[in-house]
Amino acid sequence: MAFDETAIVTWANMVTVGRVLASPFLFMLIPDDGRGSYVALFVWIVLCSSDGFDGYLARKHGITRSGAFLDPLADKILVLGAMFTLVSRDVFWVVPVLIIAAREIGVSLYRVFVGSKGVSMPASKTAKVKTVSQQLAVGFALAPFAVVDQTWTFTIFMWIAVALTLLSAAQYAVKALR
Repeated sequence: MAFDETAIVTWANMVTVGRVLASPFLFMLIPDDGRGSYVALFVWIVLCSSDGFDGYLARKHGITRSGAFLDPLADKILVLGAMFTLVSRDVFWVVPVLIIAAREIGVSLYRVFVGSKGVSMPASKTAKVKTVSQQLAVGFALAPFAVVDQTWTFTIFMWIAVALTLLSAAQYAVKALR
């Protein structure tokens, strides 16, 4: 069976678009009182897990250029949206979130630039671990037990995410200069 890497409507892309469309629902579930929510945590876990599921579907049915662009974009919408919502709820400090956002915007713009020249830029291993640390930081910040009594959990994961953010940005910059 022939595979079309230019396909747009694929099972993996539908899961990715579903993650983007569900993101605002999650943001609304994050409570204003900064005390966490098991419902928001559950939705967060489902949305983060769907990232792995769409990756599985893409590998099984074929990776497309549109999916290579949409998947990281969906991750950024989900993670940054949740982080900025948590900043607005006085759970996260804005400085690490701005550092992460600057890297994500820079790498996304670079991806668009090299993509316009026909070059694919898959996520590095460091970037994948960075994403997981970001997801863990948000997850612990949504968990009522952590956000009330164990703030160190999400704080540690946030600073690990910042360190990995800066490392992966440097790796992409070195690669770009080559």
